[in-house]
Amino acid sequence: MKRLFILALIALVFVGACGKKQVKRTSEDSKLATEAFAVAETIKEAYLKRDISGIEKNTTKDGFRSVEGVMKSFDSAELVFNPVLVEMEDNTVNLNISWTGKWKKGGNTTEERGMAVFIMSGRPLKVDNILRSNPFKYPE
Repeated sequence: MKRLFILALIALVFVGACGKKQVKRTSEDSKLATEAFAVAETIKEAYLKRDISGIEKNTTKDGFRSVEGVMKSFDSAELVFNPVLVEMEDNTVNLNISWTGKWKKGGNTTEERGMAVFIMSGRPLKVDNILRSNPFKYPE
């Protein structure tokens, strides 16, 4: 009898543990952070393709000036973004990105790295400004 009770208890524990998992909804902050990184990646891809209209579409007027205004010519470029921190206040999102890049122009190769803060606002998110080490100003 005692063994039967123990087996029933173990079976009950396993049945309860193997039940359906609850699907957790994605929080609004998580969605906003994902959108912010997607916007930064889109601008990066447009920059690498030299697609000015793609950059303009994802930035405000001031944000466009902070990207297009510092762009230099290059033959080819590689740029890698890694998100570090997302800060959200009121209607503003600050996306901290660690980046590394390699630019080729003529026979010269320039390698740089840095940390940039993409300031975004609006719905959908658009870049307002880039603070600290702007990855779009190279090669110098």
